[in-house]
Amino acid sequence: MNNQVQLITYVDRLGRGDLEGLGRLFRGPLSGLFGGVHLLPFFDPIDGSDAGFDPVDHSAVDARLGDWSDVRALSTELDLCADLIVNHISADSRQFQDYLSRGPASEYDGMFLKLDSVFEGGATREELDRVYRPRPTPPYTTLNLADGTQQRFWTTFTSQQIDLDIHDPGTARYLRTILVTLADNGVKLVRLDAVGYAVKTRGTSCFMTPETYAFIEEITGWCHELGMQVLAETHTHYGRQLETAKYVDWVYDFALPPLVLHSLFENSAGALKHWFSICPENVITVLDTHDGIGVMDVGTDEQDRRVPGLLEPRYIDSMVETIHSNSGGASRRASRSDVGNLDLYQVNCAFYSALGGNDTDYLLARLIQFFAPGIPQVYYVGLLAGENDEPLFEDRVNGREINRGYFSESDVAAALERPVVRNLCNMIRFRNSHPAFGGSFRCLPSDDSVLSIRREAGSDWAELHIDLAARTFRVTCSGVVAEISSFSAFGPEDQAARIR
Repeated sequence: MNNQVQLITYVDRLGRGDLEGLGRLFRGPLSGLFGGVHLLPFFDPIDGSDAGFDPVDHSAVDARLGDWSDVRALSTELDLCADLIVNHISADSRQFQDYLSRGPASEYDGMFLKLDSVFEGGATREELDRVYRPRPTPPYTTLNLADGTQQRFWTTFTSQQIDLDIHDPGTARYLRTILVTLADNGVKLVRLDAVGYAVKTRGTSCFMTPETYAFIEEITGWCHELGMQVLAETHTHYGRQLETAKYVDWVYDFALPPLVLHSLFENSAGALKHWFSICPENVITVLDTHDGIGVMDVGTDEQDRRVPGLLEPRYIDSMVETIHSNSGGASRRASRSDVGNLDLYQVNCAFYSALGGNDTDYLLARLIQFFAPGIPQVYYVGLLAGENDEPLFEDRVNGREINRGYFSESDVAAALERPVVRNLCNMIRFRNSHPAFGGSFRCLPSDDSVLSIRREAGSDWAELHIDLAARTFRVTCSGVVAEISSFSAFGPEDQAARIR
């Protein structure tokens, strides 16, 4: 993939609301900003119970967005990332509906994971309690087949999302068919959605077990055969993230957002520097995504409380409370379990709002992200320095919608005129163009309140120094006469004047 900043976006929530219109944005006002784009689920339909993560037909593009020819056209301009939803299938899918109707006579018999398939003879309360699942509801749903037979289907997330039995040959054919479709239409990076939950093994937590890693390795092999790379999506203790990085091309650095917030809130870079000393480098970095700001990614291991995290509990609590305060309480209201927020380990809040709409803090956070190891992704709301969309959250009674707003073409144009967004765009161009970011990464010795990072590739180098207490920074790099110490100095006119 291109070592350039990527965009994360819903197709229907940015610009005109379809694939052709998204391409027009990339050729127009967003020209030159991104080397790739993660298209959040664009499958049929995009508006199910989980904002596209429960498609009825995973191999079809929602006709309201366009068709596969539009996806292929976009792939000629940008590296495309798309989701493979490996854990479950929609309860409304033709496969599951056929099974409900025909039972064992269905050709899809065996694809859908039943509770009894894992816990033969029944599960004890102790066994069910051991299943790791950050959800307040039971891990199964009882449904009636057409003949009146009742079965308990494993439903990790919601009753509309029926878990797949990954050991069934039919499931393998189903997943491989989707992968072939993605590859044939120009997708270069496959994001394995919720892959940590995909394998259930009796006597374990059913999350990120040795069997899970074996499955990740197998599906990564399938993708490589088709010429695609793999990005694993797992929210978990950082130790498992380090392990997962051994099996795939890319993992998310989900620890980065809370660590950056902690650094800014506490004027302390110690925890962030420690993470940079041990983190994998085959990472996709994010500050914001379509989900909330992760907490468990820096916390104590939820499965073994004896294993510490990257932040002490008191600092996590303080960080969360500061987010709530900065957002005027909106993030607290959007993160309760009674507003459709099933991800209890996340805080639902736009990243810009988490920083109280402070332009300096927001751009410092992005500088850290762009200098960190890996390839940066910027969420479309974050690109536009979007704030919490409380009306959308209240209308849909879903906490995550607070950071999933709709931005029309005119909204995009207006946002691009804001100084904070202009400066961010120029910083993205700097990150994309300077060759130092294609090389090594290291933190330089500094006081606790100072973060110093050096990127180096051959004779090319770039250094970032941030004084968190003073809220000042400087960037020095090869090919530039003077240091950069103001965000406006990343502008193309200023850069042209400084280039040797």
